[in-house]
Amino acid sequence: MTGIAKRMSLRYSQKLFLLAALPLVLAVSAIAFLVAYQSRALADREIRSLETQLIEAKKAELKNYVTQARNGFYFIYGSAAPDDEVAKEQVMQILSAMIYGDDGFFFVYDYDGTNLVSPRQTEMINRNWSGLTDSAGTPVTDALIRIARSGAGYHEYLWPKPSTGEEARMISYVTSFPSWQWAVGTGVFIDDVIENVAAARAEVERRVQDTFIYIGAITLLALLAVFASGLLLNLRERRLADARLRELTQRVLDTQEEERGRVARELHDGISQILVGVKYALDIARRRVQAGDPRAAETLDQGVSHLSGAIQEVRRISRDLRPGVLDDLGLGPALKALCEDFTARTGITVDFETVVFRNRLDQDAKIALYRIAQEALTNVERHSGATRVAVDLRGHMRGATLRITDDGHGIDGEAEPDAQRGIGLRNMQERMDHLGGHLRIQSSRGGTVIEAEVPLTHMLPPEDTQRAAQSPRAATATVDPAPAPHPAASAPQRRPA
Repeated sequence: MTGIAKRMSLRYSQKLFLLAALPLVLAVSAIAFLVAYQSRALADREIRSLETQLIEAKKAELKNYVTQARNGFYFIYGSAAPDDEVAKEQVMQILSAMIYGDDGFFFVYDYDGTNLVSPRQTEMINRNWSGLTDSAGTPVTDALIRIARSGAGYHEYLWPKPSTGEEARMISYVTSFPSWQWAVGTGVFIDDVIENVAAARAEVERRVQDTFIYIGAITLLALLAVFASGLLLNLRERRLADARLRELTQRVLDTQEEERGRVARELHDGISQILVGVKYALDIARRRVQAGDPRAAETLDQGVSHLSGAIQEVRRISRDLRPGVLDDLGLGPALKALCEDFTARTGITVDFETVVFRNRLDQDAKIALYRIAQEALTNVERHSGATRVAVDLRGHMRGATLRITDDGHGIDGEAEPDAQRGIGLRNMQERMDHLGGHLRIQSSRGGTVIEAEVPLTHMLPPEDTQRAAQSPRAATATVDPAPAPHPAASAPQRRPA
């Protein structure tokens, strides 16, 4: 499972591409869905409106046919008696002759359901069709007679087309001859309307599909553009990262060589000379002892004194490389010892202030803050010309902050073009970046303020603090900076170095 997870893990460039592509794909998909939905909705409304207009036109045409036919033989019907069979026969002959188009005809039913006129389907004449329904179960004859009895109206149903014999949808307009108890009407097939509507719907679907194709093509081009731009950006960032890595590697190497040179100079200029003096003192003391000279003890005392100086020098160099008090007692005592040693070596007064409480910072934060303080004091000694320095270390709700203030002449790049000092400031910044903290530097002619803030994520929880305090190395640990519960709960202690 671990191997599969590793193979499925995405690189940074892939994550960047997905981050750019997914919102684009989702947005385009939403736009395509809305466009398709709105297009179909608009087309449906237009098609329904077209269908309604066509059917209404058909209905008006039917009504006009019936009205014209009635006007053509009204002179017969108007003067005939209800039982005038001759007049009825004349009217039926006239209606049988009134056919139009390929499928148009007039029909007549009496109120009992018997067909009297059907010129294109003569097999229906003189037969009672009461209760007739179409293939969909829609009443035909009874509905037409009911509409005629009520005056006039339209009825839609399925009916075989005389030209083809196939069923098609038909709209009929029927009116009444009440004195003869006839239902007279004509119908028109609306399959052409249905075909037009179907063709319109097919055209809409084709346009929607074309729209989807266009949107898909645009999306593909956009994704290719995003991929290409991401690839170019990735290549550019990789080149920059490689350049920065080479610069950082060279800086680390330069720093290592500088530190080695410093240690070598201190060993040569300090310990080496002291040990040479001890050797000469011991050699002189040996010869005086052999000669019985009473000054041999004095010479041995000088050698012991020189040897003590060498031991102190070794301790100082070891403390500069890695102070043991930082691991044993914590950051507060280590910074206090650093300030005292700085004052003793340079004569610059250092006011050290902190809040006393139990160990709370993790090891990385302790080392980073200690090195920042060490570098800052080195810059003060070499460049600032200050006479007084204030070092303040305390915790707060956001983490812990180390603040170093001096009264020197500030950072002046033109007056002091020292590349090593710039490396020191960059090292401070990189240490804070590694911890996710912040480094702020404010400089003026009145002095310089360096403030390093460690985030709350590098503060140990109380249970880890207790375990650290119970460990063998931290058995003597008592104090170190961390957020105080309340300003009144632990007052700051000023510790002049």
